[in-house]
Amino acid sequence: MSQHHYTTKSNGLLERLFHLSSLNTNPKTEFIAGLTTFLTMSYIIIVNPLILGDAGMDKGAVMVATCIAAAIGCFMMGLIANFPIALAPGMGLNAYFAYSVVIHQGVSWQVALAAVFCSGILFLLLNFFKIREALVNAIPMALKMSITAGIGLFLALISLKNTGIIIQNNNTLVAMGDLFTYKTGLAALGFLLIIVLDQLRIRGAILISILFITIISAILGYSEFHGVVGAIPSIAPTFAQLDFSNLFRPDIVAIIFVFLLVDLFDSTGTLVGTAHRAGLLVNGKLPRLKRALLADSTAIIAGGVLGTSSTTPYIESASGVAAGGRSGLTAVVVGIFMLISLFFAPIVSSVPVYATAPALVYVGILMMQSLLHIDWKDMTEAAPAFLTIFFIPFTYSIADGIAVGFISYAVIKLCTGKAKTVPYMVWIVAAIWLAKFYFIGG
Repeated sequence: MSQHHYTTKSNGLLERLFHLSSLNTNPKTEFIAGLTTFLTMSYIIIVNPLILGDAGMDKGAVMVATCIAAAIGCFMMGLIANFPIALAPGMGLNAYFAYSVVIHQGVSWQVALAAVFCSGILFLLLNFFKIREALVNAIPMALKMSITAGIGLFLALISLKNTGIIIQNNNTLVAMGDLFTYKTGLAALGFLLIIVLDQLRIRGAILISILFITIISAILGYSEFHGVVGAIPSIAPTFAQLDFSNLFRPDIVAIIFVFLLVDLFDSTGTLVGTAHRAGLLVNGKLPRLKRALLADSTAIIAGGVLGTSSTTPYIESASGVAAGGRSGLTAVVVGIFMLISLFFAPIVSSVPVYATAPALVYVGILMMQSLLHIDWKDMTEAAPAFLTIFFIPFTYSIADGIAVGFISYAVIKLCTGKAKTVPYMVWIVAAIWLAKFYFIGG
């Protein structure tokens, strides 16, 4: 059988699966788009294990869970929904998992994984009863955008604290640390490299910066480099380690609710925004939305079982769309590269915290762009937005920031005669948070 016959047969299968012709694309373009998306989001393979490692989880197992959960999400998004949108454990959600839930609230990571799993189940139910779209539409834009910006500041604060650029101070709470150490110097160099590469439109700027600082650190003797390729770590330390014993405690219910709420905004916004850039919206709506949401929900559940925080669609998928990706084949290619990445575990164990800190600051900058969509001239919108943004980093709790945002929004609107403009869902959420603070505390 000739090579041409194999190629034709292969293209025929891809055509049936992904409808490439009707989407005006081809396998080569989709492969390049998938590789582009992978390079722009692959930093999560390194960053996620380090963040969840701070919560006491095994970094090697988390890396495996990250890659497999991402692959599952990508394959489902590609094969079922046929969208060029990749999924992986989300930034912000992993920070909430590690720093707010486990470290700040003292919840075990096993219970936190159970909360992630339950939030995925709730997502499935919301999708089945078509409630998810109604929930997203009911939440005011100011709160949606301020939550994103607040998480961005939270990530930046955590990274700067970890590198010693910001330190704890008894008189002023926080203060400037020593800027002339090897940690701060290499972190600053890594951040500058990301910005320069981004300005030059070089794909994979974050990953390049992380690897560069890791190698330089090893050469200078500040850290150890454990190699590039190695055996796949065992996933046993995190696989199926979910603890459901305290699931109905009020504080754990609140944690599940925050996982649900944050991912609700993040995933839906990314799906619609990326699809819009790809020209895939029909009359302003996303076709096959139910299938896309099914992929999202299933990936969250799988991630909880495997041992990682919530999986969500990645805004970095827009880079693949810009490279020509129009079908689910792009997402499938990303999933394949995620599985190949399993063999690069030694790199993860070699990365020092000051190599990933610039990436978190950069992601924080991207998340702050959501501020552009807040109506700052309307103080009844601006004040709750500001309080949300402020309280997330300064209470070291995404949940508390969201709570203050909802409560202040409802109270301010009520006291300014605009109570009728507040969606009923906001009243419900605000009441739940007030009850939580009164009976449980912050």
